[in-house]
Amino acid sequence: MATSGFTIGLREAKAGFFDRPAVQNATDRATNRNLSRFGAFVRTRSRSSIRKRKGISEPGQPPSSHVGTLKKFIFFSFEPTNKSVVIGPTRTSGPGTAPELLEHGGTSRFVPPRQRRPVAARYRPRPFMTPAFVEEQKRLPDLWRNSVRK
Repeated sequence: MATSGFTIGLREAKAGFFDRPAVQNATDRATNRNLSRFGAFVRTRSRSSIRKRKGISEPGQPPSSHVGTLKKFIFFSFEPTNKSVVIGPTRTSGPGTAPELLEHGGTSRFVPPRQRRPVAARYRPRPFMTPAFVEEQKRLPDLWRNSVRK
């Protein structure tokens, strides 16, 4: 039987393969960093789409801000266990579902001051989160480019 004269030990053979834990750690770090940045970008874009003005916005356009509460309560949170990011307005202490009504539209029932009967109010959608998410989603490949490093 002919031998090639080429001998390699187990340690040298293992060194020729990639280091799985190192690759996994680099991928996890890149995921954490990129999802956090994506959440921050969507939050910033949605906040900047809400303009401060006295009038009301047209249906289909982002809502106008009169006080600034909605704009101030848009946050994002990265969840490392699920490897996901949650972006959107938080609930305030008051009653109502104003952010959901502004984003998707719908009907709300409330009792005006000095009246006994509830009144229904119809809200047309004035999306501010979905357009921000869609616009930033287009930039996601650039965010991931060359991000997994040792």
